[in-house]
Amino acid sequence: MNGKSRRGRQLSPEERALWEQVARSAKPLHPPKPKPGQPGAGDGALAQKAERNEPPAPATSTAIRSPQAKPTVPPTIKPPALAPLERRHRQKLARGKAGVDARIDLHGLTQAEAHSRLAGFLRLAQAKGHTLVLVITGKGSPERGAYAHERGVLRRVVPQWLAMPEFRSVVVGFEEAQRTHGGGGALYVRIRKKRGAVAR
Repeated sequence: MNGKSRRGRQLSPEERALWEQVARSAKPLHPPKPKPGQPGAGDGALAQKAERNEPPAPATSTAIRSPQAKPTVPPTIKPPALAPLERRHRQKLARGKAGVDARIDLHGLTQAEAHSRLAGFLRLAQAKGHTLVLVITGKGSPERGAYAHERGVLRRVVPQWLAMPEFRSVVVGFEEAQRTHGGGGALYVRIRKKRGAVAR
């Protein structure tokens, strides 16, 4: 060996072409980090920061609505019990020593007419401060005709009307009248006292 430095062997054109092809297809193990200011620098950090600052999506309401409460049904208020006439008062009526404050005759009226007139009569009696009135229904008639049936019906339905809730604020009680006042064809009706009643 001489003291002259060796020169490396030069590659042939075929070897150089093969080397360039390998260099182009090879991938670096550690890609270089982009320098500050270059595109792509800090993109990952900015993306993470944006994710942290992004407002949370509105939560979807999954609560089950409670069923609406049903309206409370008020308790049924029973009307006051009907009260019969006192025995002493009944005896006075039978002997003619006591009378009635007013009377109404429903003879010859249809049910609709009789109901309307009876309601007005009783309310007026209460307003005037009456305590006992006479309602004449009739005993019914054996005669044939348009009103014969109504007369018999009134004797049955008038007591039913007097026991209905619409009359209970006015009527205290009722019962069949004495013979001197019509017997089975009439009724004594006791009127409930009302505040502020007009003096008789």
